[in-house]
Amino acid sequence: QVQLVESGGGLVQPGGSLRLSCAASGFIFSNYVMNWYRQAPGQERELVATISSGGTITRYADSVKGRFTISRDNAKYTVYLQMNSLKREDTAVYFCNANAAHWGKGTLVTVSS
Repeated sequence: QVQLVESGGGLVQPGGSLRLSCAASGFIFSNYVMNWYRQAPGQERELVATISSGGTITRYADSVKGRFTISRDNAKYTVYLQMNSLKREDTAVYFCNANAAHWGKGTLVTVSS
């Protein structure tokens, strides 16, 4: 019954911004570490960002540090990924993950001019 639904992906030019959302249901959201992963075409899945259950501790992949921000609203059962200064290398399907065990279907982000 755990469900994670990503949204907010799309086409953006290099240097632009997007905000991804992940709506969760079927579990006590505030007890879970939440993560964003991504998978670029022909590449392996990569952990992009993680956030503690209370939202006070965050960690990022070196490739996105300083450009991406993960946040969460436990009352809304939602986790976000704000992506700024996007690069072509950020093009990927972005997946929401709960407690390293549950996955959404992903949302495609394409960075291209």
